[in-house]
Parts: sequence; C-alpha cells; structure tokens
Amino acid sequence: MELASLFQWDISFALDLREGDRFSLIYEALSIKGEDIGTGKLLGAKFINLKETHTALFFQNQVGAEGYFDPSGQSLRKAFIRDPVHFSYVSSSFNLNRKHPIHNKTMPHRGIDYAANRGTPVLAAGEGRVIKAERNEASGKFIVLQHGEQYVTKYLHLSKFRRGLKVGSRVEQGQIIGYVGATGWATGPHLHYEFLVHGVHRNPRTVRLPNAEPIPAGELGAFQIATQSILASLNAT
Repeated sequence: MELASLFQWDISFALDLREGDRFSLIYEALSIKGEDIGTGKLLGAKFINLKETHTALFFQNQVGAEGYFDPSGQSLRKAFIRDPVHFSYVSSSFNLNRKHPIHNKTMPHRGIDYAANRGTPVLAAGEGRVIKAERNEASGKFIVLQHGEQYVTKYLHLSKFRRGLKVGSRVEQGQIIGYVGATGWATGPHLHYEFLVHGVHRNPRTVRLPNAEPIPAGELGAFQIATQSILASLNAT
C-alpha cells in the first residue's frame, strides 16, 4: 500500500495496471540482536506501468524535511490527487457527447463518475478553499474547491458534507470533505468529479497535473550522493 501511495499521482492502481507491469523496491529491515522486528522506511522504488518507468527515491535534507523524488530531483507529489475517492469502477468517463442515462438525450459529461459504496469518504484533490457547499436538483449535494487562481475541482452527488465544512473553509490535499451518495440526478451511489483549468473543463484522468516543489538547486548534489546506491540497485533489477 505504501508503494501504491508513492505513485498515486501518476498511476491509478484501479484503472492503469496491466499484465506485464513490474515493480521493485528497497526498504529498511529492522532487527534487534539479529531478530526481525518489522520494516522501516521505503528507500526507493521503481514501477514499470504501460511501458513507462516511474522511480521514487527517498531523501531527507539537512533540516529534516523529507520526501520522495525522481532521479532528477522532481517531487513525486503533485498538487492534485488523480482519484479523490476509493472506487469500484468508473461508471461514466469524460465525454462531451454522452447520452444521459436519465434524460435519454445527448448532454456533455464534463467529469468522471467513480462508482463507490454510499458513505465512502471523498477527499480534497488538492489544497484549496471551499467556494461552494450547496444542494440543487441536478447535482444533489456538491462541493466546489478553488485551488489558487488556475484550478477548480467539483464533487457532486454527495450524501453529506464533512462536519464543520462551510464556504471559506481551507482544506488540505487528501482531507475528507464529504461522502459518496446518490443525491440529485444519479442512478446509483457515485462521485461525479470535475477538474477545471482557467474555467475550462478538462478530463481528470488525462489532464497534466502541476508538480510540487522540486529539490532546491543547492541541495541536488547532496541528493544525488545520498541516493546513488539505491538508484543503482533499482536500475540493476
């Protein structure tokens, strides 16, 4: 699960896995007087998915800040989670020419529907501010988050909001904001998730996500020295 968490911004472990994918990892083995007592940090990992290689290297700087980075020093963490809910399957994809299942006519589907059990927690895809937490006939209970000046995310058909959530609330990436439901125009419990860039709907599955801060140029040398043996071992597998 820790391995999956590392690559969650680039790989959907519910949708993207294919026969032939491969992974390797290096982690700390903890022992006392030769007796195994468990595992420590995940020090490095490589995942080959859809013929693309993803590499994660653990690094802690001089002031104790730590994280996972690719070999060039770019953070694996993105500003947004790719899938903001643990789901069973995608019941409807981004499709501007979709025929609506209730109204039986072509109506643009500007997001993705993640089928999930009623009450499943819905997470904030990125750090931001609540600009709407309302209910209407079509969307049911829904939340809209503003992320800086460029990005907006929307979460529709919720059963309820997180206790205390209101317009103006600040949320962190991965924080619970509500729960899956089937309110509004919904044929079953699911999360309808939308991603907007400069006010334009983009496909949440394929939109390019902005990176978090990379390792500063002044620390790149220390990063390369600290991770070179781990990287060499991963590349040898």
